[in-house]
Amino acid sequence: MKKVLSIIGARPQFVKLAPLSKKIRQNFHEVIIHTGQHFDENMSATFFKDLELPNPDFFLGLGGGSHAQQTGQMLIELEKLLLSEKPAAIIVFGDTNTTLAGALAAAKIGVKIVHIEAGLRSFNRSMPEEINRIVTDHLSDLLFAPTEQAVKNLRNENLGGNTHITGDIMVDTLNYALKKNRELVNNQQYDDYYLATFHRPYNVDDPQKLKTIVNVLSSLDRKVIFPIHPRTNKLLKQNEIVPGYNLKIINPVGYFEFITLMRNCRKILTDSGGIQKEAYILEKPCLTFRPETEWKETVESGWNKLVDYNSEDVIDEIVNFRAPVDRPNLFGMNVSEKMYEILKEKI
Repeated sequence: MKKVLSIIGARPQFVKLAPLSKKIRQNFHEVIIHTGQHFDENMSATFFKDLELPNPDFFLGLGGGSHAQQTGQMLIELEKLLLSEKPAAIIVFGDTNTTLAGALAAAKIGVKIVHIEAGLRSFNRSMPEEINRIVTDHLSDLLFAPTEQAVKNLRNENLGGNTHITGDIMVDTLNYALKKNRELVNNQQYDDYYLATFHRPYNVDDPQKLKTIVNVLSSLDRKVIFPIHPRTNKLLKQNEIVPGYNLKIINPVGYFEFITLMRNCRKILTDSGGIQKEAYILEKPCLTFRPETEWKETVESGWNKLVDYNSEDVIDEIVNFRAPVDRPNLFGMNVSEKMYEILKEKI
């Protein structure tokens, strides 16, 4: 039985691995490596429990530090594991420092690389995530693209030969969560609210930008529930930024609880790439506090809108935003099965 190493370290990667892990263990010996990039209990351990994801075989505990420090430490430790485990391939997900470190370590010693969620481009190289995803795509042997636009991006970079359009694996995870926890979907803790998530460094690292975002959220026409990333919460406290009365900041929540919050909210306000996509799949209007997005299809469909939070009209934009009736199937179905069949053939 061939061995594959699944390398994860952040919330979106736990979500993406869960359905695929169940499939690949039918035909492969899977070893899970958790770098520790998200080390908060509610950002890590509860996701494994909720998603019935096997506990990591190795936990590296490498959260924190600058991008260079974190990536460098991961690269060193992952190389050691690759040399000792001798896998036929590694699987990496998305665009984090964990993704980049895994791809670099494998490429240096000739191990096959599978990149899930390949081909996304925001075309903004000031984003660390954009650098991570570009480099990982160009190092990878198998590129699993979630959308037709992602395929076009890869072909434009002469990577079409390694590309397979599979759809987006988060479709499978969301379907699993909704089937398993239907009672949670209807358990409404809050009435008539928007849901907010913010963690991008260019939004939250600058105290003035963070204050502006908090002021916008505090000035909306209804309650805003904000499950706050530990890093964002720390910056709020450091800069003595006080939320308004209708902005309810809560601790990070587990995956099922977050799905419940998304299903029951009016709209989603975010700077996250993955949550733009989850909002679309769950039929929730989304307002993205960024100048660009790697999920252009969601904007073109009318279900997602890019927002300038410094605009004088930002409150009206948010309040008046309405999604259309039509919602094309952008992200496929039975995605993990498609990936599994390709892996059986190619590895």
